[in-house]
Amino acid sequence: MSSASLLFSCSMHVGVSHPKLAAKSSVCCLLNQPWNHLKPKASFGHSGVSEKYKLSCKGDEIMWRAGALQVESAPSFSLGQKFQLDDVIEAQQFDRETLNAIFEVARSMESIESNSSRSQMLKGYLMATLFYEPSTRTRLSFESAMKRLGGDVLTTENAREFSSAAKGETLEDTIRTVEGYTDIIVMRHFESGAAKRAAATASIPVINAGDGPGQHPTQALLDVYTIEREIGKLDGIRVGLVGDLANGRTVRSLAYLLAKYEDVKIYFVSPNVVKMKDDIKEYLTSKGVEWEESADLMEVASKCDVVYQTRIQKERFGENIDLYEEARGKYIVNKDVLGVMQKHAVVMHPLPRLDEITVDVDSDPRAAYFRQAKNGLYIRMALLKVLLLGW
Repeated sequence: MSSASLLFSCSMHVGVSHPKLAAKSSVCCLLNQPWNHLKPKASFGHSGVSEKYKLSCKGDEIMWRAGALQVESAPSFSLGQKFQLDDVIEAQQFDRETLNAIFEVARSMESIESNSSRSQMLKGYLMATLFYEPSTRTRLSFESAMKRLGGDVLTTENAREFSSAAKGETLEDTIRTVEGYTDIIVMRHFESGAAKRAAATASIPVINAGDGPGQHPTQALLDVYTIEREIGKLDGIRVGLVGDLANGRTVRSLAYLLAKYEDVKIYFVSPNVVKMKDDIKEYLTSKGVEWEESADLMEVASKCDVVYQTRIQKERFGENIDLYEEARGKYIVNKDVLGVMQKHAVVMHPLPRLDEITVDVDSDPRAAYFRQAKNGLYIRMALLKVLLLGW
């Protein structure tokens, strides 16, 4: 049997790994796709058996390794549809149906995480975390996600200082080097747009873990997942985005995702120096999403299902410390704000916090930010599974 025939036979039985990984192996066939398709789409909804086959091509020789066999229940979303998920770069790339599918995979990951016997779903796979900016929750949750699924991690905590970037190496050269050591790259960078550059360079999946003041799509995914689990719905909700809306990549990505849902209203509450930028307002307007700017946190909190607080980001102000001091401390969520909030409403925060949520709020059941952080593990487990093994 020829190498191409063998690969196609394997794909018919177990599906194929991520399209970029297939392209890296010089293999251009995929279930229900033309043989000469340059960027094949992952087969969405191929279920029943989840058996990890890592395939690579060397001339006419196909090498494959079979991992642990796990039988999974069939998903409730439609079978046979095609969704392309090569990388996770920005919130706009997701449509509502894809979000629902990711959330369903995330719910299945909750049961895997709670099981004392560790999954071997990603055994044999390596993830590189390439972080040019500080991180606690994002980096550790990605590394925990990979290990809980049986994979391994290569990590650099401060790539800006302790990698060849300090010697002047370009991002593109770094990506071309790192992709030779790993199967997927999770990157945080200080420049907006860096994740797009990395994804355009890499032949393996790239996940944007935050690019300067640009976007943080995996945070937005876990935020929407948290809202659904806490409030019980996503259509018809009222969300107040509070704090540093000009520099906060989390609120930008969240606004993009909230626009996917019906009858959503977003309130922007921020100091004048860090108001939400016009591109987000224009995007929401183009999608028919109602938004309103307000200077009254108490009034907004009384109307909202979600009060999404953020810190004023000192690191984005550079030498303009006077502007930072002007913005800091203007809007604080405390017991008084809780007092006007509805009983079902929740307070969220991407963390870390400084003094923008007082610690006495933590004991209130409406304080959802630590549950929100835990949900990041499930979302990131789901993304790693989908990007490396397919749907």
